Amino acid sequence: MSKRLCTLLLALVTLLALTAFPAAADAPERHTSGDYRYIVLENSMAEITQYTGQDGSLVIPGTLDGKRVSRIGDVAFSNCSSLTFVTIPDSVTSIGNYAFSTCDALASVTIPDSVTVLGNLAFSGCDSLAGLTIPDSVTTIGANPFVACSKLTDILVSADHPTLSVIDGVLFTKADQRLVCYPCALTAESCAIPQGIKAIGDFAFSSCSSLTAVTIPDSITTIGDLAFYGCSSLTSITLPDSVTSIGYRAFSSCSSLTAVTIPESVTSIGDGAFSICSSLTAIAIPDSVTSIGIYAFVGCTSLTSITIPSSVTSIGYGAFVGCTSLTSITIPSSVTSIGDYAFFDCNNLTAITIPDSVTAIGDWAFADCAANLTLTVPRGSFAEQYCKDRGLKYTSTSAPD
Repeated sequence: MSKRLCTLLLALVTLLALTAFPAAADAPERHTSGDYRYIVLENSMAEITQYTGQDGSLVIPGTLDGKRVSRIGDVAFSNCSSLTFVTIPDSVTSIGNYAFSTCDALASVTIPDSVTVLGNLAFSGCDSLAGLTIPDSVTTIGANPFVACSKLTDILVSADHPTLSVIDGVLFTKADQRLVCYPCALTAESCAIPQGIKAIGDFAFSSCSSLTAVTIPDSITTIGDLAFYGCSSLTSITLPDSVTSIGYRAFSSCSSLTAVTIPESVTSIGDGAFSICSSLTAIAIPDSVTSIGIYAFVGCTSLTSITIPSSVTSIGYGAFVGCTSLTSITIPSSVTSIGDYAFFDCNNLTAITIPDSVTAIGDWAFADCAANLTLTVPRGSFAEQYCKDRGLKYTSTSAPD
């Protein structure tokens, strides 16, 4: 994984952490015991909230000040760069979100069979972690706990694990048939997802830089947030007619992706779904889609054409920022709003046709476009007045009868 990709991914992890866990109005009192900070839960047990020590090999205590430790809290050991080995006590039932994220030197961790919950991105960015065993006690597992673990090849679960299964090194849930994690250290260049899997989970393939092709079966209905983020060798993807939703930044930073087929079944495409896909040259949006999301195609510097169907009613904030290869675009008469910065820095854009249906255009929607950009707008329309107010070059046409 490149340093730039790691930086981008961990920035996203931090952003999600900050937005996912707002501070409570009445935060519990924090206590300190040696190198540990903790809170006392309602059941009088302790939750570790922060480790401040510098140990390499660490056995986490089962009690703190006489309080039994039952939880490893969110981000409790995050960024502990000295940790190489960790043993979690059998008093612990829950490992929180980002609990051991970016512990770069962590090579081994022992999870006891008391743990029932493994949180979102719990071991994300642990670049030295090559293998890990998930005990049968785990009944709840969050978004890819092992994203950006650049050496991870072995995720082990027992054959009769009640909630999880591993097929060819890939981790799945049994109950909701969700693909949780494709270890990014696997050397295979292609992956065929088994038939019957219903969802590709959040971060499932993130930073799998060796992956060139993925076969998605027609049982898949959902592609999660950042599911293929940073798959820099992925060249093309075909989504089956079963897919109805594509998550937030699902294919963001897939820098080799040149072609995407989106089926008519898709009704929801998340913000930034194809952002920073610098090799993407063309994409057809199906007429099942009603809006182009925030930053949907930002940084798609090779995108030369895009077809916006008549089902689309809004173009989101910054949707085409930095699409420097776009030269012209026609906006259908179904569109009523164009967001702030929608076409910002599309510096080769020379022509845009805006229909009379558009009644809202955001600030800086066409800023830093080429000096010879001409907007074609209906006479007497909102778009014409927008151009007049901002000194933009335009051509007026007669409104249709």
